[in-house]
Amino acid sequence: MNTISPRRAGIAFGGACGLMYLGCVFVMQTVPETAVVRFFNSIMHGINVEPIMRWDMPWWEAIIGFIQFSILGWLFGALVAVLYNISSRPDK
Repeated sequence: MNTISPRRAGIAFGGACGLMYLGCVFVMQTVPETAVVRFFNSIMHGINVEPIMRWDMPWWEAIIGFIQFSILGWLFGALVAVLYNISSRPDK
């Protein structure tokens, strides 16, 4: 029976979430504001995100956000691995 290492799955999910966060930061820093708002509105099924967008985020808040998002991704990945391992146990 195959099992998934919660630590490795957490690292994979956390890394993927961190890269997604950095991609979001990159888009917000390089693309015009109207295009960013249109992009995120389309992702959110037409919900207007413009009133909650922050364009003046300091660099240290972006680093904290990256760390938090990576940790949450790690926790989610580890949880998925643990739940997978529990659900794949052979019946006794």
